[in-house]
Amino acid sequence: MFKRKPVTATVDERKVVCLVCSNDQFWDREVKINTSGMEFLGMDWANESAVGLVCTNCGYLLEFAGRVIQLWKTE
Repeated sequence: MFKRKPVTATVDERKVVCLVCSNDQFWDREVKINTSGMEFLGMDWANESAVGLVCTNCGYLLEFAGRVIQLWKTE
């Protein structure tokens, strides 16, 4: 699915796990947080982004807004 290696993640030193299958490895990607007002004005490119974590096992997507998440490369 993705060419990069999976990552693990922590929030306040707590390990992030998938809410569906409890896997702890994810592919990370930038996710746009769209608002209908900005889309209506044709300015959806100016919306903020979040960190998206896609579970490597089941594909469930977790989203984190702000900078509270830390990503760690897997071996």
